[in-house]
Amino acid sequence: MDSHDEWVYFLIGYTMTIIRPFFLFFLFVSILSLSSGCATLPKVSEIIDEAPTEQKPNQIVSSKGLISSKKSKTIMDRLKRSVDPTDILERHIIVVESVTESPLTKGNKVTLLADGQATYAAMFKAIENAKDHINLESFIIEDDETSRKFADLLLQKQAEGVQVNVIYDSVGSMKTPASFFQCLRDGGIQVVEFNPINPLKAREKWGLTHRDHRKILIIDGKVAFAGGINISEVYSSSPFKRKQDKKAPIHWRDTDIQIEGPAVAELQKLFLDTWQKQKGPELSGENYFPEMKEAGDALVRVIGSTPGEDNRVPFIVYVSAITFAEHSIHMTNSYFIPDDQIVKALADAARRGVDVKLILPGITDSQLALHAQRYHYSGLLKSGVKIYEHSTSLLHAKTAVVDKVWSTVGSTNMDFLSLLNNDEVNAIILNREFAAEMEKMFAGDLENSRHIQWDEWKKRPLLPRIREWFLNLFIRWL
Repeated sequence: MDSHDEWVYFLIGYTMTIIRPFFLFFLFVSILSLSSGCATLPKVSEIIDEAPTEQKPNQIVSSKGLISSKKSKTIMDRLKRSVDPTDILERHIIVVESVTESPLTKGNKVTLLADGQATYAAMFKAIENAKDHINLESFIIEDDETSRKFADLLLQKQAEGVQVNVIYDSVGSMKTPASFFQCLRDGGIQVVEFNPINPLKAREKWGLTHRDHRKILIIDGKVAFAGGINISEVYSSSPFKRKQDKKAPIHWRDTDIQIEGPAVAELQKLFLDTWQKQKGPELSGENYFPEMKEAGDALVRVIGSTPGEDNRVPFIVYVSAITFAEHSIHMTNSYFIPDDQIVKALADAARRGVDVKLILPGITDSQLALHAQRYHYSGLLKSGVKIYEHSTSLLHAKTAVVDKVWSTVGSTNMDFLSLLNNDEVNAIILNREFAAEMEKMFAGDLENSRHIQWDEWKKRPLLPRIREWFLNLFIRWL
């Protein structure tokens, strides 16, 4: 046996040693793949090419309905003058409007909620002030101290005559005992389990892969919350407490927004559509779409996605925004296992001089996802993308700010489960002042992150490289 053969057999044996712990997992997901079809992500370059080349007057909706083309143009021209010239306010908007019917709404007040503590405080205040109805949709609702606070307050409002409707995901909340949700039902709250794991309870075509990953709370049709934060005490802790006590629970770093204004109706439509598709109890007698008043000056577009649709809108929006960025892309994402289109768009942006910075998890609840995430570092670093790993908390946020005017906060991860299989929702905010708040938050996260340097990264041992390569073969299931 020559030296080459010895090296080949060594690699085979070495690789098998690495993959053995993951074998059962990949056997499981291979079985899942047989039932989920061969869905693929759309080719965004083709969508961009097919979009109109000349910008028509933007379709902007106010609290009183669709406004005139002249007023829409005035609003957009004012926004464009507030920042450096960028195609994010030109070609990108044309592309987005070619793939979604979700309107761009004006007159919104958008409040950035930079962590779980701020989010829960704002949510509790809004729930306490509810007069008509409360609609809550969450991937995870755990049976812990934080969730019980929510449950107690929701039961109190239901007893006061406020109708409470809850949607929870069957897989995301599978560790929560049925008695937790039964307690809500016993108190008069209407509860829907999204796509039950038990096939006997299935309301439509059964399958494990279609999950409701949205996190939405709507109060009286006037105030809404959206982002990445589930109902769980992991968001309630503080990263500083763990610095003092290593035994303290890991803090989950996440972001939500609070919206007041016409965009709330778009989130309400998504909730009610899911409720109907899951055959929830009839909703009647509540004022789900009250007369709206303008509350601020932010332009907001709510984009949702559902498996089976031709266009995975959040994916298209992300790729398009990266493609048309001219100055900066500052992105934070919790499960960064992207397809080639996203990787190429980021690399191309860096090569043309855009300041591309990614903050990704350094602490994780999924070692598989962390290793798969790192597979992409080499190509991105060589192209000029700056990568940072958050090191003080478990990063769970899904946010981005582009060219200091375009921002997004939502539930969409940069992985195939989010992009292909889940119900997701993101809010797109066009507003210079809100983007400045996003940039400030991003800078704070940078201070708590480790900069990955190419000179050090390329010297890594062989073992992690093989592991990352192997896991990348299964990226659709991580």
